[in-house]
Amino acid sequence: MTETSLRPGRPRDPDVDRRVAQAAVAQFGEAGWQGFSVEAVARRAGVGKASIYLRWPTKSELLLDALKSSLGRIEDIARDTVRDDLLELTRQLMASYQGDVGAAFLRMTVEARQIPGVAEHWESLKQQQILAARAIVRRAIARGELPEGTSVTLLLDTLCGAASMHAQAAPAALRPAQQARAEEYAASLVDYVLAAASAAPRTRETHSSD
Repeated sequence: MTETSLRPGRPRDPDVDRRVAQAAVAQFGEAGWQGFSVEAVARRAGVGKASIYLRWPTKSELLLDALKSSLGRIEDIARDTVRDDLLELTRQLMASYQGDVGAAFLRMTVEARQIPGVAEHWESLKQQQILAARAIVRRAIARGELPEGTSVTLLLDTLCGAASMHAQAAPAALRPAQQARAEEYAASLVDYVLAAASAAPRTRETHSSD
């Protein structure tokens, strides 16, 4: 594709958009905001800088669009049982930390506030995920699958913290084997957390957010 074929009025090439988005996510995950530039993304995607600037006037707009298209949102999961809900939540969380997307996700947790436009998106993403996760536990309590007085905060801190640490802690050489056993780990983790929640002494919630 020539640069002239991208002049205003011509349809955008979705393959170029995809390659640029993937390159932007990979570059950000590898080098962070300080090492993020249109030039570096263009080299990585194998396109000219002009192709990128025609689509995204600034590098912050480029990164924001790439993250929106690549970082999945934890949807409001509503399946048949709390175990199924928490299992799907765990799968989605663990997938968030894998590959180039995982590296970008980790960068976001540290650097989002420094990047114009991205900070707002990151806060929105986190709030949406928190609300979806809390809804799972509250529905389970209302259905009698979890005891009254179950701490929403403690259950989710245990589950989400373990899922993220498991995904991040493995050395690079062991990650393929870890990913191959991801389903087995997710099931074991969910069963452990549910058993702990059912066995825990019932106490009044002390967290106002619960």
